Amino acid sequence: MSPEVERPEPQLGDASRRTWLAAERTWLAWWRTALGSAAVALGVGRILPDVTHGARWPFTVLGVGYGVLAIAVLLAGAVREHRTAEALRNNSYSAMSFSLVMWLTAGALVLAVGTLIIIIAKV
Repeated sequence: MSPEVERPEPQLGDASRRTWLAAERTWLAWWRTALGSAAVALGVGRILPDVTHGARWPFTVLGVGYGVLAIAVLLAGAVREHRTAEALRNNSYSAMSFSLVMWLTAGALVLAVGTLIIIIAKV
């Protein structure tokens, strides 16, 4: 039999540090999403036209759209991070705007559907 390892009791302490760290991780998630969208912009706008040997303009339009989405996500993430930090300083909560969620979702949905249509149509 192995001896039992004594584990310290969890400390209740100050939970705000974990909350601040979670907010920082969320900010980094906004960045990762924006960088992913920027990478897709490059792939769709510059690489796919050379691979498909079709018309360039649909891919260019989609690439620009994904680039705009990347910028929108960065800006939205910055605003969200600022509001979250302010709420944490005031010991309150700041809900994310439903309209922001819907606009970003609609933009991503339009781009995804457009990409699928162009891929299926083999333009």
